[in-house]
Amino acid sequence: MGFFLETLLGGLMTGMLYSLVALGFVLIFKASGVFNFAQGAMVLFAALAMARFSEWLPKWFGFESLVLANVLAFIVAGVIMFAVAWLIEWLVLRHLVNQEGATLLMATLGITYFLEGLGQTLFGNSIYKIDVGMPKDPVIAFENVFQGGILINQEDLIAAAISAALVTLLSLFFQKTSTGRALRAVADDHQAAQSIGIPLARIWVVVWCVAGVVALVAGMIWGSKLGVQFSLATVALRALPVVILGGLTSVPGAIIGGLIIGVGEKLSEVYIGPLVGGGIEIWFAYVLALAFLLVRPQGLFGEKIIDRV
Repeated sequence: MGFFLETLLGGLMTGMLYSLVALGFVLIFKASGVFNFAQGAMVLFAALAMARFSEWLPKWFGFESLVLANVLAFIVAGVIMFAVAWLIEWLVLRHLVNQEGATLLMATLGITYFLEGLGQTLFGNSIYKIDVGMPKDPVIAFENVFQGGILINQEDLIAAAISAALVTLLSLFFQKTSTGRALRAVADDHQAAQSIGIPLARIWVVVWCVAGVVALVAGMIWGSKLGVQFSLATVALRALPVVILGGLTSVPGAIIGGLIIGVGEKLSEVYIGPLVGGGIEIWFAYVLALAFLLVRPQGLFGEKIIDRV
């Protein structure tokens, strides 16, 4: 029982990180109808900015505090992501309003490769580290309850707590603020929202900025775990099954979908992997997403689309 709970807890913590990345997809799709394939590149670009500025700022200003370096680097990287989000909306998206979905998808693919190339030009192409002081050593808990206790990775636990806190703040932002209500109105009907005076361009800038902050937090966490390297952009691919499972238009769906995928990966790798030769953790999420596409294409919490002719 202890081992099962240990695996389950590890899956929940990993799933929370998947949810954080998936949230970037959902936020932009809800507000603009754009499937942002560049979300992975935004995570990479944000992680590169934070990693490099946390290294550069102490040299430029002559201080040695790791905490101060990380705080300042986070702020600078946040400003950069706000600028990137504004430029994407100003230079690309506002010129593609009411275009076909395939056109918008190709535009985000172009943004992906541009951000990856720009990141390499500005910050280099080596492997960098982000050290935000999270403990790396695992601890054993509940020794009095289960024989041998439960092994808990402290870094994963803190990362999951940060992800949960950000998701909670974003949920409150959407539900309790006037800007959040405007975002939901735009998500429901662009033309109706515009007819009552909601400026679509401003709303899209806001939602892309929020997605940039989400990408920064995700990049910081994943960069701390895996190191900042260009393969970090593929983290977004791990979040694709999450948005398919939860629904492209649902914030709660991104959370629940991430938890289901995270737990499913861990349990299948431990209990089914030995029977099929291992490696199931790599493809489990995609097979589950394919099954949902066949049975419920809109996902668990997505809105069912009915076309009347």
